[in-house]
Amino acid sequence: MKINELGEFGLIDKLVSKLPPVSKRTLVGVGDDAAVFRPTPDHDLVLSTDMLVQDVHFAKQTMSFQDVGWKSLAASISDIAAMGAVPRQALVSVAVPRALEVHELEAIYEGIADIARVYQVDVVGGDTVKTADKLVLSVTLTGEVPAGRSLLRSGAKPGDCVFLSGPVGGSAAGLHSLTTTPITQGKHSYDEVVLHQFHRRPQPQVAAGSWLMLCGGCHALNDVSDGVASEANEIAYASCVTIELTARAIPIAPEVRRYAAASGLDALEWALYGGEDYQLIGCLDAKLWPAAAEAFVSQGLSLHLIGSVAAAGGAQVLLVSEGQRELLLPRGYNHFGS
Repeated sequence: MKINELGEFGLIDKLVSKLPPVSKRTLVGVGDDAAVFRPTPDHDLVLSTDMLVQDVHFAKQTMSFQDVGWKSLAASISDIAAMGAVPRQALVSVAVPRALEVHELEAIYEGIADIARVYQVDVVGGDTVKTADKLVLSVTLTGEVPAGRSLLRSGAKPGDCVFLSGPVGGSAAGLHSLTTTPITQGKHSYDEVVLHQFHRRPQPQVAAGSWLMLCGGCHALNDVSDGVASEANEIAYASCVTIELTARAIPIAPEVRRYAAASGLDALEWALYGGEDYQLIGCLDAKLWPAAAEAFVSQGLSLHLIGSVAAAGGAQVLLVSEGQRELLLPRGYNHFGS
């Protein structure tokens, strides 16, 4: 069936039928001029928005339409997590090319529904328009955090521990695997399915962000959407501090290391500059580190010490490798970079 056979409102009805029912906190969902919800008393509202453009953020050759739906919401959920907030309501808008089939658009919404259920997000509306060429998705997401407790990039202090919530480089490695001739694995055997899932179904770290907000000692937080080098520099710049990262301490999944070895490539490059891992990078009061790391493990989460805030001033990041320090430039993904 072609989209123009359904019409705008028939299409909306079909897509909404794919989504989970909204919770009681949402008073008015899809079907009116605007959604209405009641934030928890004494909580701040957090807002984030992201766009995904075909052949810029995703390609049919590397991702299913369900994966595209998952990832469209994952990016915004990760932004909310990086504020220490909990995601609540989403508005999803799509610019649909004429050639797209109804079942393909339905599959996108099935992917959105999958991740909405996992993170308890209410999809409460959006917009659908036609476009002549590429598919575009735009997601606006709200979140809640206790009043005055949002975690920003700008609070890092000298002496803080710098941490990651989990392994990085997986999304970039997965994309490389999806766009490269398969490698004869030999002694460096790796699981291709696991590798591809890193890229197709990243897992935003909402539970980790909430715990870091509640602990009271997390001074700065950012999500790894454009690579560790870029995100660490954003914290250093916003906080006006010098950060030192230890190269060998940066967590990289075994599957990524095995694939890098089989490819003759450097897994650390993917970790530093790849992006779309949606882990959290931040700065924590050093006195809280042992208790924080233990608490994370007890909750089935992880926290990896990767460096420290070395000094006030500088607004820079240094990478320490084999006793040598070098300036780590923010060479992550840049839409308008040369």
